[in-house]
Amino acid sequence: MNRNGFDSAARRNIRLTLEYDGSGYHGWQRQAGSLSIQEVVETRLGVMFGRDVGVRASGRTDAGVHARGQVVNFYIRARLKPEEILRGLNSLLPDDIVVLAAEEVDESFHARFSALSKTYEYHILNRPVPSALLRNYVWHVRRELNPEPMEECLGMILGVNDFSAFMASGSPVNSTERNMFRATLEQPGPDSLKFTFEANGFLRHMVRNITGTVVEVGKGKRTPEDFARILRGRDRRQAGATAPAAGLYLMSVNYSSD
Repeated sequence: MNRNGFDSAARRNIRLTLEYDGSGYHGWQRQAGSLSIQEVVETRLGVMFGRDVGVRASGRTDAGVHARGQVVNFYIRARLKPEEILRGLNSLLPDDIVVLAAEEVDESFHARFSALSKTYEYHILNRPVPSALLRNYVWHVRRELNPEPMEECLGMILGVNDFSAFMASGSPVNSTERNMFRATLEQPGPDSLKFTFEANGFLRHMVRNITGTVVEVGKGKRTPEDFARILRGRDRRQAGATAPAAGLYLMSVNYSSD
């Protein structure tokens, strides 16, 4: 075995669950000229193992979007136990990226293609004045929102729908249909709102575009009937503005073995 822990052991598939504050990053995916979470994680793994390590994620999160349960996997030949990888990597990562769990999984596991569903939350601070502490973690909406018509809109997107109206323009996808298992609105506090979305997959900006349009309904600028027409019309230009990235969190990725 060399000083980096490598030997003749068979290739192993390691799954990590990550939590991160996306405020200081240009999203998950590596890109030239901008710091990404993927770049930081892969660089620190490279330091840990003494060679390049490529990481596959369950999906990309955009600039400013946070995660409480992002799942990634990578292949490595080393005898380090998962708990040793967890401790070692956390000692190398910056404070705004944390490994919550590490485990060895079957060779066939793929963080993206093995996923059955993903769950996102979107958080809104609904009061006249903003928050100095939460400015990077919620969308501040000054105007009071009416939850009843917003909940009516959420009911319309349950099940299999074509979500073209809520997809960022220019997104390269084979299908714009997704199966929405859960779409709920809660009020955790007197001035806070929490949307929860669970689906078998999400189009780029889909949650933020749905949220932005539903909030316009909550403000009285649109009606639930307008929302239904937008969904059926499949035209992004007819939907509302994209909600800010700060309020969005990837909460969990669900697999058949979980």
